[in-house]
Amino acid sequence: MWVISACRRPVWPVPRDPVSRRSVVFVPCLVRSQRGCAGDALRFGHRSLDDYLDWVEARARPNTVLATAYDLKVFFSVVAKEPAEVTGVDVLDFIKAQRRPRRGVQVVRIEDGEAGLAARTIKRRLASVAGFYEYLIVRGDVERNPVPRGLATRSPSRAARGLPVIRTPRTLPRVIDPDQADALLAALRTERDRAMVQAMLLGGLRRCEVLGLRMPDVHPGEKRLFIAEGKGGHQRIVPVSPRFFTTLAAYLCSERPRSSSSERVFVVLKGQRRGQPLSAAGLDEIIAGARRRAGISHLTCHQLRHTCFTRLREAGMALEAIQAQAGHRSIESTRLYLHLANDWLAGEYRRAIEAIDAQTFSEA
Repeated sequence: MWVISACRRPVWPVPRDPVSRRSVVFVPCLVRSQRGCAGDALRFGHRSLDDYLDWVEARARPNTVLATAYDLKVFFSVVAKEPAEVTGVDVLDFIKAQRRPRRGVQVVRIEDGEAGLAARTIKRRLASVAGFYEYLIVRGDVERNPVPRGLATRSPSRAARGLPVIRTPRTLPRVIDPDQADALLAALRTERDRAMVQAMLLGGLRRCEVLGLRMPDVHPGEKRLFIAEGKGGHQRIVPVSPRFFTTLAAYLCSERPRSSSSERVFVVLKGQRRGQPLSAAGLDEIIAGARRRAGISHLTCHQLRHTCFTRLREAGMALEAIQAQAGHRSIESTRLYLHLANDWLAGEYRRAIEAIDAQTFSEA
């Protein structure tokens, strides 16, 4: 058994006596336990929470299960109550606790000016908690969901749904300019690292999709990649620049260990784990080191993906094609790149204002 995030106090079974129940404090302890040939399982040691995680695991990807489990652990660690005893007041207190400054009131994020957790993080955690209570309602364990759907408002148009409990600001993702991209590629030390960055920068792959690539997924003759482990389990085939396949060939010929038995394309090159699949933490470490050497202040794997689709849109690629390349289920997610592309809004405005000016001058 491997402890993910241990607690100092054990989880005691809840007594049936309502009076003695008040003296018991529920302290969740999330562990990863072995369950035979079925693999590992995340466990709280609480029947309702463990049953819910089993239900989530049957319908979601491993990263979703892990995120849900962590969100529930954070919530019940703060609330310190049995699930059936949580009220709406407890949820509002949880939101207040999440908004408290984490590094002092003088330290805030540039993108939203907040000192506590980001609104998106709090909203995601509340969604995990709300999903858990909807599950308990279906089972008949509780009668109502303590997570409010919205707050009352006097506006007739919004009376049905109310104001959102957490208002998330709409912020545009950061992208890097071509000079920074060239500096990043030059700062990478191996062909393997360069190929992984090009997969994100030129093909728009997610971090998990890069690490999940297998040898049969690579089609160099067609200059395409088969994404077998996309977000939400969805698969797609995407074209990628010949530059990526040239770098990938150099890595496979000169760097990838011949002794590796892994099907994964990108593996560890040295050390005790040589030949084993590269981890997400390993890729993040590679990006962080190259970023520092290139003199870039902030950079993530997802930022490289955003940069790819922004450049494709600026080059005139249709929005529907970018949606297919990105693997977005909804085109609304893809419309974000209309605002990131420098020429789109300026071009639309220029054409409109020229038409207005032409009409005004003709009437004069």
